[in-house]
Amino acid sequence: MGLFSKIKNMFSKEAEEKPKIEMNQEDTSMVENNQEAKKNTSEEKPVKVYEKGLTKSRKGFVSNLISLTSHYSKITDAYFDELEEILIMADIGVNTVMKFMDRLRERVRKEKIEDPNLLKEIIVDELFIIYVDEEVLESKIHFSMTGPTILLFVGVNGVGKTTTIGKLAWQMKEKGKKVLLVAGDTFRAGAVEQLKEWSEKIGVDFFGKEEGSDPASVVYDGIVKAKEENYDVVLIDTAGRLQNKVNLMKELEKINRVIASFIPEAPHETLLVIDATTGQNGISQAKSFQEITNITGIVLTKLDGTAKGGIVLAIKEEVNIPVKYIGLGEAKEDLQPFDIEAYIYGLFKDMM
Repeated sequence: MGLFSKIKNMFSKEAEEKPKIEMNQEDTSMVENNQEAKKNTSEEKPVKVYEKGLTKSRKGFVSNLISLTSHYSKITDAYFDELEEILIMADIGVNTVMKFMDRLRERVRKEKIEDPNLLKEIIVDELFIIYVDEEVLESKIHFSMTGPTILLFVGVNGVGKTTTIGKLAWQMKEKGKKVLLVAGDTFRAGAVEQLKEWSEKIGVDFFGKEEGSDPASVVYDGIVKAKEENYDVVLIDTAGRLQNKVNLMKELEKINRVIASFIPEAPHETLLVIDATTGQNGISQAKSFQEITNITGIVLTKLDGTAKGGIVLAIKEEVNIPVKYIGLGEAKEDLQPFDIEAYIYGLFKDMM
C-alpha cells in the first residue's frame, strides 16, 4: 500500500475509528517527523475544511490528472509530456516538475509499469515525497515561554495580510491567550483603521497611531504596552510596499532592532503572507522577502480560490520555507494550521 492509500485510510469517513498509519521505517521517517501523533479525537485534523477548501483545485488540477489516465491505455512519451504540462500548469514550478518527472520515469522503468492506472497513486506518493523528503519543515508556530510571543507579518499589499492577522488573533483569543494587535503599517491608507476594526470585531486589544507615523516607534510603544500589561501574543502588521526594496529592507531592519532591544530572541516568527491565486508570482515574492529579512514561515491565503493547488510544493522546493497556515475560505475558522497529510488528502481524494 502506498503512502497516499495510508493517508486516505486514516481520513476515510467509513472507518469507525481513525486508524494509525502503519508504515515501514522509510515512510515513518518522512511522516512521523512531519507531525506528532494525535492524542485523541478532539485533536484530529480538521480535514473537512481541507476537503471543502480544495474543491476548486480538485475540479481543475486533479480532474486533469484523472482525465489523462482515461485517455491512455499505455504509458508513452506522449503521456509523460501531457503529465508534465498538467503539473506545470498546477503551479508546482518548472524545476520541481523536472525533478519529479525524472523520478517518475525512473520508477516506471525499474518497476516495468505500463498501465497508467497503476501510476495514479504513485504520482500522488511522489508529490508527497517532494514535500517531506530530505528535510521535514517545522510547520508549528514557536511560542515564547518567558514573555509575549512576537509575530511579525510581512507581505505585499492585497494578499490578505491584515485579514490573516485578524483571523489568527481570533483563534489565539479562543485558546485563552491575551492578544494585542499592533498597526505597524502606517503607510497604506486605511491600514491602521482596518486593523483596529478587526480588533473590535474579534474582541482583542489594539495599539496604533495616526497614519504616517514612524512604524518603528509604533512597534516600540506597542511592545512596551505588551510587556507592561502581560500580553501573551503580539501580532504586528507591517508595510507591504515602500518606494523600493532598499527602503523596505531598512524599515524592517529598524523594526527588528526595536523588537530585539526589548526581547532579544524576538520576533519569534516572521510570517510572509502570499496570495495563492498569484501562482509563481507568489514564489517570486517569497524569494524577494527572503533577501530582505529572515522569513520563518509562510501563510498561504485564498487557496480555495485557485484551481491549481500545487504552489505548496513549489514553495518547499524553491524557497524551502515552511507553510505554517493556509487560508481555505472567508470564515475565521478557514485559516488552518498547515498539515501536509490533510492537504494531500484534500487535494487528491478523488484520484482513487
